[in-house]
Amino acid sequence: MNLHLDEVTKAVDGVLEGAGSTVARGYSIDTRTLSAGDLFFAIRGPRFDGHNFVRQAAEKKASGVVVDNGFDGVLESGPAFGVIKVRSTVDALQALARTVRRRWGRPIVGVTGSAGKTTTKEMTAAVLGKRFTVLRTIGTLNNELGVPLTLLRAERYQDIGVLEMGMSAKGEIRKLASIAEPNEGLITNVNPVHLEFFKSVDEIAEAKAELLEGLSEPRTGYLNNDDSRVRAMARKFNGKIVTYGVKSVASFKVMQIQDLGLGGSAFTVHHGRRDANFVLPLLGPHNIANALAAISVGVTHEVPWDAIQAAINEVRPEKMRGEVVRFREGFTAIDDSYNSNPRALTEMIRFMGKLQGFSRKIIVAGEMLELGPQAAALHRECGKEAARSGAGIIVGVQGMAREIVEGARAAGIPDSRLKFVPDAVQAGEFLARTIKAGDVILIKGSRGVKLEQALNTLRAAFSSLEP
Repeated sequence: MNLHLDEVTKAVDGVLEGAGSTVARGYSIDTRTLSAGDLFFAIRGPRFDGHNFVRQAAEKKASGVVVDNGFDGVLESGPAFGVIKVRSTVDALQALARTVRRRWGRPIVGVTGSAGKTTTKEMTAAVLGKRFTVLRTIGTLNNELGVPLTLLRAERYQDIGVLEMGMSAKGEIRKLASIAEPNEGLITNVNPVHLEFFKSVDEIAEAKAELLEGLSEPRTGYLNNDDSRVRAMARKFNGKIVTYGVKSVASFKVMQIQDLGLGGSAFTVHHGRRDANFVLPLLGPHNIANALAAISVGVTHEVPWDAIQAAINEVRPEKMRGEVVRFREGFTAIDDSYNSNPRALTEMIRFMGKLQGFSRKIIVAGEMLELGPQAAALHRECGKEAARSGAGIIVGVQGMAREIVEGARAAGIPDSRLKFVPDAVQAGEFLARTIKAGDVILIKGSRGVKLEQALNTLRAAFSSLEP
């Protein structure tokens, strides 16, 4: 949404120096990706200060810059350039996003949860895209900066928005909801993640429920009935409730599931008097629940059932989120290295346990971060689950992942089938020495472990059959 700089200045309660008639053609917080005509917000972060790059923004022909009141740099720029001074550039970015959201005026679906947010957001946008033009979060831009930047990409021709909302502390979802003013909220699950910042899983549930509390009229909540904490949120919500469940009775209920191995899953959804069959090419039973969430949103918005079926069938895994990588040498890797938590890792370990057609299964599990005082116990439980899965080799990578190995050892796995390495590069080197034709490898860990480096080592040593 293109705005004149004087309109921006009013929205952010700033002071303009320069040309108020200049139009901002886009909005940026990073000069590396800034395009000519963008308005640059100089954000101060823990590792950078955008004020150090305002000159570069001017040189790249930005329409102007938004800076803190204390900024006293001298800019050599043309007569069409504007400098907007504000108390806080973060607050200004958020205030402008809220203004744009209100001008845009279309319905927004906010998506949050401990796991599956990005996949659910992508599937929901794909389903709605069969009937509407959709504004959606790109990648995982789901925080105090990412949500405003998504809103600032709103175009008048778009019909509906699907925004991912993340958090690591109480109050963050409430803040994002106050900026985006979503009308609908989808909550996937509540799991033991970010326990470094919360006293309990119940506190995490309270933080996720802030999405429902922050909804604007008309208010609709899509709730995973399989999750007891999410189910309980319905008691305090007075808007419309749409439930979905794989294991529990719900408005949208999965009736039958067929495991297609690396081909994903086939399942039937019952809603009202209708049964509809779906094929989902994503791995793991947890993705059925994510797909069901997207289906419930689509049906509620009157997307035809056959169009929803097509959208789900067309879904492909996001990068590093369950990608299947086959190698000419006869082994297969499942790249799920983008992130991890105890629930998600357990689900993928169980998927590996049921997987057929491979001579040996290798689980490479990276450290799961931000788990607080329960971290060791949670890692050990995942190690025991890996032992029960029948894995031929279990590799723990970095820090607390040593407890995964210890849990597997306690469950009876001999040392000859266990390995701990301190980083992802060494994990890749170990795999390159160990891998054989007929093997399948699960690679999964928290973002900070950078387990994609292990797969990169395999790609360098062998020949991957890229799609």
